Amino acid sequence: MLTHQSHLFSIPEDITYLNMSYMSPQLKAVDAVGQQALVRKAQPWGITIDDFFEPLKRLRSAFAQLIEADGPDRIAVIPSVSYGLANVAKNAGIKTGDRIVILHEQFPSNVYSWQQAAEEAGAELITVAPPIERENRGAVWNARLLEAITPNTRVVALAHVHWADGTRFDIKAIRARTREVGALLVIDGTQSVGALPFSVKELQPDALICGGYKWLMGPYSLGVAYYGPAFDEGRPIEENWINRKGSEDFSRLVNYQPDYGPGAARYSVGEQSNFVLVPMLTTAIEQLLDWGVANIQAYTQHITAEAIPALRDLGCYIEDEAYRGHHLIGVHFPEGFPVEALKAYLTQEQVFVSYRGACMRVSPHLYNTPEH
Repeated sequence: MLTHQSHLFSIPEDITYLNMSYMSPQLKAVDAVGQQALVRKAQPWGITIDDFFEPLKRLRSAFAQLIEADGPDRIAVIPSVSYGLANVAKNAGIKTGDRIVILHEQFPSNVYSWQQAAEEAGAELITVAPPIERENRGAVWNARLLEAITPNTRVVALAHVHWADGTRFDIKAIRARTREVGALLVIDGTQSVGALPFSVKELQPDALICGGYKWLMGPYSLGVAYYGPAFDEGRPIEENWINRKGSEDFSRLVNYQPDYGPGAARYSVGEQSNFVLVPMLTTAIEQLLDWGVANIQAYTQHITAEAIPALRDLGCYIEDEAYRGHHLIGVHFPEGFPVEALKAYLTQEQVFVSYRGACMRVSPHLYNTPEH
């Protein structure tokens, strides 16, 4: 098993950071790469045509390896989850009478695009809520989701792990059901990919969209997305020069090209060759590959092993292990629990967690220890 990796981060000893799902602290190596890249822009004559393309290939290859995709041609570089999802919604083929299935209190970026698409097409937006009862909550929520996928469902859009409380959804079972009815499966992996193993080969989503600044440990404003064969002939939400075939030849850019580059390249954002953010995110993902995502999940399981039963003994509810990850834990307090006093105490002690809806969200990583 991995030992803690706090030496690779710049976290003071008096800080207990259990809030990776809010924003990751940057690795020292990512800081160094970003600073080098920032200084380089002061001498633009040293930035070559290859610098527009080769770092992107390295990033896309690293992410493809992380999620076990067929190759870098399936990966697009995006500025945000909402951008990646907008490309999906535009090309999902939603028609009047179709059903779009999402989850209760899903992250807003994975809701607004579907609200607009449903309104424009005259489709029905279905929100699947968890049960009020806490016993078997994750199992019942998963069962309700499968029941909501009917023959007129066109899209099922959800997170692998719910952003607010960490509930995990059975993507393999959901994929099987969407195939039965001919629906697209769209996954927001922002709160799981990088900490919880995700294999495109095994789970076969039609699209997987990931923000880069949480569990991928990269900078803010850059993410990555996988687009499967269902989107090979789609139209992106913007038309930019670098996504066109032959864009590597700067001398011929005004020979306007109607064809896009191969695979998912058409869905990458303009100015994707971000000379600062791209090498930072690449360095972070390569570190994840070196650690192994399964090892990160095992480590977070190890360091939370004593805390979870202790919280349950206090009357707190935490989802059954079969329906949550070990890296993102929702702690639901019992009735009458002095939550505001707890918040004040944790702030005083410089213990950082998040509060989402009715629960406290605790999200450890390799820089944490059982003592944290």
